[in-house]
Amino acid sequence: MRKMMMAAAVALPMLGGTAMAQETVKIGYIDPLSGGGASVGEIGLKTFQFLADEVNAKGGILGKKVEIVPLDNKTNPQESLIQAQKAIDAGVRYITQGNGSAVAGALTDFITKYNERNPGKEVLYFNYAAVDPILTNEKCSFSHFRWDANSDIKMEALTNYMKGVPAIKKIYLINQDYSFGESVRTTARAMLKTKRPDIEIVGDEKHPLLKVTDFAPYIAKIKASGADSVITGNWGQDFALLLKAAADSGLKVNWYTYYAGGTGGPTAIKQGNLNDQVFQVAEGYANIDHKSSMAFEKALRDKYGFSLFYPRAVNEMRMFALAAEKAKSLEPVKVAAALEGMEYEVFNGGKGFMRKDDHQFFQPI
Repeated sequence: MRKMMMAAAVALPMLGGTAMAQETVKIGYIDPLSGGGASVGEIGLKTFQFLADEVNAKGGILGKKVEIVPLDNKTNPQESLIQAQKAIDAGVRYITQGNGSAVAGALTDFITKYNERNPGKEVLYFNYAAVDPILTNEKCSFSHFRWDANSDIKMEALTNYMKGVPAIKKIYLINQDYSFGESVRTTARAMLKTKRPDIEIVGDEKHPLLKVTDFAPYIAKIKASGADSVITGNWGQDFALLLKAAADSGLKVNWYTYYAGGTGGPTAIKQGNLNDQVFQVAEGYANIDHKSSMAFEKALRDKYGFSLFYPRAVNEMRMFALAAEKAKSLEPVKVAAALEGMEYEVFNGGKGFMRKDDHQFFQPI
């Protein structure tokens, strides 16, 4: 795995001059706030705003208040670059994003090239949810840190569980048609072939990202295939509507997922009476008996009315603050260097660490 030039970020304000810059750390949040991904993006935004409030209640980062600056990318890579440039032009030098690996790839390329052309003005990209393995392999960049497990790691955990379920005989794959969905389907095929060669893959479907409003035709194909289980990396409305169509059709299969607990997922499971049929691989849960995470969950619910879906965002923000404190600076290279190799007790307990070689965070899942 290669490493690009050193880069990191000092956060500066969207508006104002040096005086304001000394008072505020601004983080540009580039994710969908309109269109098909808006429900997911809004949850992420409120989660980061809640975390900023948490940091600020403890005195901020090195005495500076943290502010999350929302930037709507409409789940579109090109729009993301426009928003990133706007943020950089206004002085924002920390950017966080998570929904869509195509967006993440575009941002990684853009920020890496920007940093190469602008030494001393580097921008650091904190990735909290985009999980295409390419981001820490072929596109590995010093300016990119990822707090979520990549899709290969998730599939390793998922198939390790599935290999011990002898009732699984026929599997259908359905995924979103972009880089992440492609990674899920190809890795599932490869790992199942090794771990459970007796399983028959009876279907392998891709569909447009956040464009489908009626999944009934896809469910009909799954039903006709005779599958007893489905693997999907779908997220947001693509998962919720998929499950709704499955329940409406009376499809009886087990669902092995990455993001069942996301926006709309639990509601679809409850309304469809799909209890004990949906499984998710994740890095944290709201209902684990862990005192500090339970307290965080209660406070988040009290304020916003939703459960925590992004424990990785908690890890990201808290580690960012710790890195600055460790470095005794918000200077870009010093903060990045402090993050490299950092060990950290994750949201639900257990040890995690940021691998120095590729800036991939590892944690119990």
